[in-house]
Amino acid sequence: MSGSARGTSAEGGVGEGTRAVRAGLPEPVKHEPTLPGPVFAAHYHLPGESTGPYTYGRDENPTWTHLERAIGELEAPGRDGVETLVFASGMAAISSVLFSQLRTGDAVVLPSDGYQALPLVRAQLEAYGIEVRTAPTAGDAQLDVLDGAKLLWIETPSNPGLDVCDIRRLAEAAHARGALVAVDNTLATPLGQRPLELGADFSVASGTKQLTGHGDILLGYVVGRDAAAMAAVRRWRKIVGAIPGPMEAWLAHRSIATLQLRVERQNAGALAVAEALRDWHEDLGVRYPGLMSDPSHKIASQQMHRFGCVVSFTLPTRARADRFLDALRLVDDATSFGGVRSTAERRGRWGGDAVPEGFIRLSVGAEDPKDLVADVLRALDESAQ
Repeated sequence: MSGSARGTSAEGGVGEGTRAVRAGLPEPVKHEPTLPGPVFAAHYHLPGESTGPYTYGRDENPTWTHLERAIGELEAPGRDGVETLVFASGMAAISSVLFSQLRTGDAVVLPSDGYQALPLVRAQLEAYGIEVRTAPTAGDAQLDVLDGAKLLWIETPSNPGLDVCDIRRLAEAAHARGALVAVDNTLATPLGQRPLELGADFSVASGTKQLTGHGDILLGYVVGRDAAAMAAVRRWRKIVGAIPGPMEAWLAHRSIATLQLRVERQNAGALAVAEALRDWHEDLGVRYPGLMSDPSHKIASQQMHRFGCVVSFTLPTRARADRFLDALRLVDDATSFGGVRSTAERRGRWGGDAVPEGFIRLSVGAEDPKDLVADVLRALDESAQ
């Protein structure tokens, strides 16, 4: 990690709530705030030939340092030799791993059912002469196309379909073939799943979503355990300049203190909504890894600590889906997920996901679960008229 901090996993044995509340805090200084304010600086004093931890604002910032320590303590508690780097967005973090590790002639394995920007990434990789292979998340299908690959990219649960694959199995197979493994951990969060403990080399996420949880900042991060690989990621960040602003980094760190509280509430709400949708008189094809009837539940229960705040289901037509969204009162019709205010969208509106026109991705917020269930069931009923 970038460093140790007071009251964190370095002490060992603390609960996740304690870890989240105290993650990344510096040693206390008399009469100073427990979490120092954001540092706005493009450059730092460097008298003579002296060097130090901070030289130029594109390379390092004290506010990033605290946030990077906090994220590292959640993604890899108690692990030495783990480094965390923060980025301007989740896509900046994803791109940093792919484009720093791959060269012309390399092969990479991506999920065919992953985040909707991955097809754009694929086109760019192929333009650079990199072979891109794809396979679905479910059934560990990526195993079949691993031979000769330099990097395996896993997204589990997948977005938006919520399929789950066996990270440990895939990582062992990839490493046996000499490939690095990166896991997009956005949907799970570090409190739901810790990819490095399951054998991955990188855990990557959009901090825009549930990690920060308020829908007001863009942020991404990469956590890695391979020093040489992370040095390449850091170099990529320096070259491209995909850095977060200090205010965004400070807001993110501030928000992490409530992560465990938000995750617990949102996961409980998501399960309640998923169960209500499952029991609806129409077959909605509900997907949520926390449902015992879900195809992904068995493997999810083995590697996930919590199952996330996103539920997906499919209405018969595009028109029905639009009517359902219009009828909701407690759920905002918006893209993104993970915020304290529930959101939902007809995912097919964007054209980047292989989903039916009536497919709904619902992100459960921190509202009272019974109120959300009532709102969703009422909207289903009204939209059927």
